[in-house]
Amino acid sequence: MAMNPVMDQLARPMRDLRISVTDRCNFRCTYCMPKEVFGDDYAFMPKEQLLSWEEIARVAKLYASLGVRKIRLTGGEPLLRRGLPELIRMLKGIEGIEEIGLTTNGLLLGLQAQSLYDAGIRRVNVSLDALDPELFGRINGRGIPSSAILKSMEQARQAGLQVKVNMVVQKGLNDQEIIPMAAYFKTLGVTLCFIEFMDVGNDNGWSLQRVVTKREIYEMLGGDAVLVPVSPRYPGEVSKRYRYRGGEAEVGFITSVSEAFCSTCSRVRLSSDGSIYTCLFASRGFDLRSLLRSGATDGELLAAIRGVWERRADRYSEERTEQSAAGRKKIGMSYIGG
Repeated sequence: MAMNPVMDQLARPMRDLRISVTDRCNFRCTYCMPKEVFGDDYAFMPKEQLLSWEEIARVAKLYASLGVRKIRLTGGEPLLRRGLPELIRMLKGIEGIEEIGLTTNGLLLGLQAQSLYDAGIRRVNVSLDALDPELFGRINGRGIPSSAILKSMEQARQAGLQVKVNMVVQKGLNDQEIIPMAAYFKTLGVTLCFIEFMDVGNDNGWSLQRVVTKREIYEMLGGDAVLVPVSPRYPGEVSKRYRYRGGEAEVGFITSVSEAFCSTCSRVRLSSDGSIYTCLFASRGFDLRSLLRSGATDGELLAAIRGVWERRADRYSEERTEQSAAGRKKIGMSYIGG
């Protein structure tokens, strides 16, 4: 396939495609899908609204022709959607795609790790916000202990998957877990990435007062005496990475509040019902599913996809204030894919 890179209004290329395969999740994390909003009677999308594997693969192939090199499967919880290895195999066959990753809460990962590996997944990101079992049970809204996720992660590693852990840090909720988490995963040799609490969606009660910044966490871990910067693996890498002195273990930081990285953001998002979003904090998307299902040719789809990116001028995190965050309606994280 001829490669035809496309740039947005701020001369940013398109390199990363994040695909949400479902809006459902088996957790009710307070910052993403709080159970007060997503109760037992919450109406998730019916199956016919979701893109099929064939539709997703078709769109991914078009994105690859415009410069996308990495795909990450997200949700909701992607492992809830049946037959995911089938999609992974389809995506692996697309020319130009160099890596397919997966973000998961980890609960079902142990059971599915081998089939994911066999299909072609090599890297998974597991969300884990505390080691303390009672606190973690409160955060996930289901009372599931951290031990269940840690066991799943170990099974994934035994299957050959490279596991990275993501921790969303909130002041007054789980900031006391920063040191225990860092020590635990350093011993395991697993990279731990600290994520600043973000105002994704409208349901998580975000406030700047609840943000623990990268600088604060960095100093808690020992700062320059303990951590050495690591060069980015590729242009536009979101995580700022550090290696512990005298070892190979790493920590990372996603700093979308205190040190915004909009200027190098190369991510585009495809929601589970086929809308394109050019920012995690988007207020609206572009309906690609209607085009897909009305018989559009690849050329017509390509023109639409290219047009969405070429019009893109998003730089929300660079412009955010507490007031603008409160006043802006945003798409929920479970829908758009984190």
